[in-house]
Amino acid sequence: MQTNLLPVINSDMALFCLLIPLLPLIGFIINGLGNRKLPKGLAGLIGCGTVLASFALALYLFTNFNGQPYVVNLFDWISVGNLRIPFSFQIDQLSLIMLLLVTGVGSVIHIYSAGYMSHDINFGKFFAFLNLFIFSMLLLVMGSNYVMMFVGWEGVGLCSYLLIGFWNKVTPYNNAAKKAFIINRIGDLGFLLGIFLLFMTFGSVTYADIFQQAAQLHEVNQPVIIAITLLLFVGAMGKSAQLPLYTWLPDAMAGPTPVSALIHAATMVTAGIYMVIRSNVLYTLAPTSLEFIAIIGLATAVFAATIGLAQNDIKKVLAYSTVSQLGYMFLALGVMAYTSSMFHVLTHAFFKALLFLGAGSVIHAMSGEQDIRFMGGLRKKLPITFLTFLIGTLAISGIPPFAGFFSKDELLAQVYEHSKIMWAFGLLTSFMTAFYMFRLLFLTFFGTFRGTEEQRHHLHESPVSMTLPLIILAILSTIGGFMGLPAVFSENHILSNFLEPVLGFSRLALPSAFEKAHLDHNTEYMLMAVSVAVAVVAIVIAYVMYVSKNTVPANDKTETGGFHKLVYNKYYIDELYNALIVNPIMWLSTGLHHFVEKGIIDPIVNGFGKVTLAGGRNLRYLQTGAIGFYIFAMVISIALILILNFFIR
Repeated sequence: MQTNLLPVINSDMALFCLLIPLLPLIGFIINGLGNRKLPKGLAGLIGCGTVLASFALALYLFTNFNGQPYVVNLFDWISVGNLRIPFSFQIDQLSLIMLLLVTGVGSVIHIYSAGYMSHDINFGKFFAFLNLFIFSMLLLVMGSNYVMMFVGWEGVGLCSYLLIGFWNKVTPYNNAAKKAFIINRIGDLGFLLGIFLLFMTFGSVTYADIFQQAAQLHEVNQPVIIAITLLLFVGAMGKSAQLPLYTWLPDAMAGPTPVSALIHAATMVTAGIYMVIRSNVLYTLAPTSLEFIAIIGLATAVFAATIGLAQNDIKKVLAYSTVSQLGYMFLALGVMAYTSSMFHVLTHAFFKALLFLGAGSVIHAMSGEQDIRFMGGLRKKLPITFLTFLIGTLAISGIPPFAGFFSKDELLAQVYEHSKIMWAFGLLTSFMTAFYMFRLLFLTFFGTFRGTEEQRHHLHESPVSMTLPLIILAILSTIGGFMGLPAVFSENHILSNFLEPVLGFSRLALPSAFEKAHLDHNTEYMLMAVSVAVAVVAIVIAYVMYVSKNTVPANDKTETGGFHKLVYNKYYIDELYNALIVNPIMWLSTGLHHFVEKGIIDPIVNGFGKVTLAGGRNLRYLQTGAIGFYIFAMVISIALILILNFFIR
């Protein structure tokens, strides 16, 4: 087994690394134990303060990073035979970017939550769960081995269950939480099997050991590497909501809106992309796996975008847009555009957190209403929410100079080099994204108000604790793309240059894979122009339909047909899963309960109990309390022993 190849740090820097995940864990413990005992102000201060402190420490690590990755060994965790698993953190370019993302966007969402959840009786418990979510995600991205990643992986799964079903007195919310938990367990089984196969192949689960050995292989598409990468990707399909394990994410909207923002922007769904980028050398050596990932990502992007066209729940539209955007990211990974995928992860975190929190501000003003058919004309009553939501919508639609334009353009350019057909479908997805997002914007903020008089009377802008995070995220969604300017504008791609060392083992293993000719400037200009033009056309169509013609989607009782009915009902995938998987399992469980458990197991277990009770009831008669009887029984017993002893001899 290899020894760790990265330098080990034992200094004040190690203390900072430990405090980054430890502070949210302390916040979880204090708020969890204090729940209704602590004043809401104090609970909010602890919840927000611990994550902000973690962000400050992560920023300190980032600004003092000298480009040399290092490991912080805390203690030896598991030692069995040849298996050695330290509890240690790996600090490098990738983990630093993820630390800033998780703690930075996470702290903004925490601040927003202080206003959004201010009237909830379980305010302290909510912040405890949010802090635990951040801790689990930090453990996932900081761990130096796959087992620590898996612990954080399971932790975010648990937290999603707790937060999606936070309002646990509502049965549909509990069902949504259970659905998320169970579907993720399916993916996690594949991830766990992949870790087992990694240990069997490389004799280690530590990144440095595995990647160093993998880099020496040089041969592509070895069956064991394909098996490892596909098993790990099964885990990513569950965690990052790819076909066919995506159905939990739209239902996760049952949780409070800040939870949706945290899941979709900064934590859970980014875990799968992080895992693939972290394991990039393994995937570089498995082009077959990469092609499969690209196909799944593209299929997910197109599929989810079509569903988003017909949804009327403001959070459901955003949920399907997340599934679609995650498909984009996996499409980029499939064409080996690792840094482009991470670029889109970052910009998506900015504008998707903004959009979800903006949706929460709308829901807050509308007294809990989420159906965009009963909104309209809100831009005058909610000016800050409208302006920031508009910025988020422009960003996700790929309109320059907002962040989404730069990351999506770079991503599609990489896909164009790989396959013109995939690029065309990616462009179609971009068209649908711009259309359904501006459909959402126009129906919510333009036209006349379609709600009740009581809702109209209640309309007001959200408090500063909610609008300030919107403003911060709007600024990031505006300028965030400048960390990765296209080559036609600048040769200095800040993010790509920073993340370059993360791909070192991949370049060592397969140099030829990184020798592709880059697009010429004219082609880049053409691709950018086409991308923007497609988005603008979609926006114009949405404007004509929902502003000029003042079209309002039909209510649920109105019969619709054809493609609209199909996408409105989400292709009946949930019904199909229920018919093919859930119902047969329930029937089997019911049959086993009646015929095996009640018919066989219960009689056997109860029979032993009845025999024991009957024996006890009868044997107690031997305890008469009469000394004469005890002497008689003793004499008879001695006589029997002597007789048996005589005959046995």
